[in-house]
Amino acid sequence: MKIGRRIIAFAAALMLAAYCLATTNKVEVQAVDTNNDDWLHCEGNKIVDMYGNEVWLTGANWFGFNCSENVFHGSWYDVKTILSSVADRGINFLRIPISTELLYSWMIGKPNKVSSVTASNNPPYHVVNPDFYDPETDGPKNSMEIFDIIIGYCKELGIKVMIDIHSPDANNSGHNYELWYGKATDTAGVVTTQMWIDTLVWLVDKYKNDDTILAIDLKNEPHGKRGYTGNKCPSDIAKWDDSKDENNWKYAAERCAKAILEVNPKLLIVIEGVEQYPKTEKGYTYDTPDIWGASPEESPWYSAWWGGNLRGVKDYPIDLGPLNSQIVYSPHDYGPSVYAQPWFEKNFTTQTLLDDYWYDTWAYIHDQNIAPLLIGEWGGHMDGGKNQKWMELLRDYIVENRIHHTFWCINPNSGDTGGLLGNDWATWDEAKYGLLKKALWQTKDGKFIGLDHQIPLGKNGISLGEYYKTPQVPTPTTSKTPTPTPVITPTPVITPTPSNYLLGDVNGDNEFNSVDYALLKMYLLGMGTPDYPLWKEAADMNKDGRIDSIDYALMKKTLLGIKD
Repeated sequence: MKIGRRIIAFAAALMLAAYCLATTNKVEVQAVDTNNDDWLHCEGNKIVDMYGNEVWLTGANWFGFNCSENVFHGSWYDVKTILSSVADRGINFLRIPISTELLYSWMIGKPNKVSSVTASNNPPYHVVNPDFYDPETDGPKNSMEIFDIIIGYCKELGIKVMIDIHSPDANNSGHNYELWYGKATDTAGVVTTQMWIDTLVWLVDKYKNDDTILAIDLKNEPHGKRGYTGNKCPSDIAKWDDSKDENNWKYAAERCAKAILEVNPKLLIVIEGVEQYPKTEKGYTYDTPDIWGASPEESPWYSAWWGGNLRGVKDYPIDLGPLNSQIVYSPHDYGPSVYAQPWFEKNFTTQTLLDDYWYDTWAYIHDQNIAPLLIGEWGGHMDGGKNQKWMELLRDYIVENRIHHTFWCINPNSGDTGGLLGNDWATWDEAKYGLLKKALWQTKDGKFIGLDHQIPLGKNGISLGEYYKTPQVPTPTTSKTPTPTPVITPTPVITPTPSNYLLGDVNGDNEFNSVDYALLKMYLLGMGTPDYPLWKEAADMNKDGRIDSIDYALMKKTLLGIKD
């Protein structure tokens, strides 16, 4: 992919309205920030922005698009008002579960209808959510149109989004199904692995010029237990090994991730674990049958929550080649009110949880600097007892290690956990929110920090650009100017060299600024090559004949006015 001299991929969006709406959607949402400069990547166990600044994804889940209603649950209330309260309370990252079946209906141009926005007639939904109303049909818009509108709301409010493929079919209990393929649906037939990949590639292509959606969680909770019979692993459980079997989650995740990153190499790829992993140190494999009535010590298997077992990463890490910088591993973790796991049987502490379960199952990935972790689901009832104790211990571990997370959930209608909102979808559970608030990214004076470089997070937050005071891509004069972000003017005077180029001017526009800095960053990440003939000479800041991270660091220092 070539990067244009005057504009690069994200700068091209400067002159466009929000891309977040499909071309078939008749409603347009006014974009507040169209710079498309908020993409993220990983360095060790950190997630960083395009300037190399560490970010912290601290969010929550809102389900419904994965269900038979094909829309957020609670959409019979004012969705934008709910999202506004989410942003105002510091949730900077929203995990949105969805089904492959629904994406397939969008991809083939026959979006599934929604069935819950009309649940309340006092007042009628087109008064509560007028953007969802289609006057041509005198009914609600279709599921894709409403989804696009919601992404537009998130963009305006400074909320970034992760799409989670929660189940193959649109099903309120679809998470119970083990795999990403093999499920029969009403509208897509039997979901295949290729269909799962194709629908995600289609969605990524649709939003590739909009940095509201920053990450794709490839599949929610792949799981399944080995069982006691047979000398071959069952084909209906998710496993993690070096095979090319269809039910090998590692192999499937790599295939899907590579296809997605061909379309947009700037997306974070979020990969969950499985349920069981063999004790490979004892020579066991997935073909080793379980032992009836075995104790945890005697069993050939390490068990975990569904999707929570990431022990396979140490033996068979995900390999995306030059784009390993986009990999984030994502366990799910719950407390004893969801299931009485053996590690809860004692008077557990942080240390016992680490020793008995957390560390070898997923925490080692962060501790050993392998990749970032994002705990995609955690939460539960505030019972004043063991479950609340577990939530507080995990919350404190998250904060101490700055682990990324999305709390389960905003919805009040999650039977296992309850939600942050009450049944009126307006009143917050202040005790539960108070527990979560300590794990939200905020400044010392209590300002919530968003993930957008220009748009503040809600009414009580600031933008990422304001927090780090990073150089910004110039905003076009035709766009509404967002809240100003300090721009650091370089102090050194850089003069053209005898070879007729300006040192640092990677795009050849006779200026050295943050656009050149971003271009070099993209080149180093393997995201494209500038088409300015003298870009290598201009980018070689230390004149050693190589273009590398040293040049990148020197360019940053020069822009910030730091003299060696």
